[in-house]
Amino acid sequence: MKSEPPAEKKSRAGRDLPAAIAVGLGLVGIVLASLFLLKPSFIVIVAIAISIGIVEIARAFRTAGIELPLIPIITGGVVMMVAAYLEGVEASAVAMALTVIGTLIWRLADGADGFVRDSSAGIFVLSYLPLMAVFVILMLAEDDGAWRIVAFILVTVASDIGGYAAGVFFGKHPMAPTISPKKSWEGFAGSTAVGMIAGIGIVIYGLDGHWWVGLLLGAAAVVMATMGDLSESLIKRDLGIKDMGNLLPGHGGIMDRLDSLVAVAPIAWLILHYLVPVA
Repeated sequence: MKSEPPAEKKSRAGRDLPAAIAVGLGLVGIVLASLFLLKPSFIVIVAIAISIGIVEIARAFRTAGIELPLIPIITGGVVMMVAAYLEGVEASAVAMALTVIGTLIWRLADGADGFVRDSSAGIFVLSYLPLMAVFVILMLAEDDGAWRIVAFILVTVASDIGGYAAGVFFGKHPMAPTISPKKSWEGFAGSTAVGMIAGIGIVIYGLDGHWWVGLLLGAAAVVMATMGDLSESLIKRDLGIKDMGNLLPGHGGIMDRLDSLVAVAPIAWLILHYLVPVA
């Protein structure tokens, strides 16, 4: 009798950890090199990541019969980010308004059937990704922008790592079982602890700010990152898909990494802009 092949052994973490760690370290290296060697090059990295994220969402929406007007959304999104870096909030707001109009005009060519559906989805994606990325670019534009970006990314990643580790080892009580069954209150506690510690450290030593600002930044990042993660999980559940893509081994798609970052960006900009003087 032929013996059955051994089942593939899965890690308790539920993902390919070596691949995930390698990819994560590679991304960190690219981001740090762009920030501290040639700061404007970070805009290119953000623009590429956001554009890929838009394409992933477009592919996912297509499973529900929604066709995004990709060209105006991606083009306008990049213009919004460049405008934010060069001229600030006002120029970026004008660029977004023109992109909304351009999205509607672009969709006219495909006729009335599904016009409201596709146009609304396009404006949703424009707000979900490029608009949130504008706040990242506004942080970058400050004289100490490189460190502000490091602080923003660090607290978000710390929240993710703390929640992931605590959830794997201690998670017993689901936070939102109908949306994301693996997310637990124990994981949220881990996110909170690690996120606030990271916030205090980076604000004191990276931005020369007060410890309580770091505490606030870390706590706010945990809440917003969790909401961002749950929101993307709800989108995927609504569309009936598991991941937005598979571009990043051990992580999934670009959107599976951007979901927390785009949610944290506005609150991180707000806290750092008003509570941490530019060095």
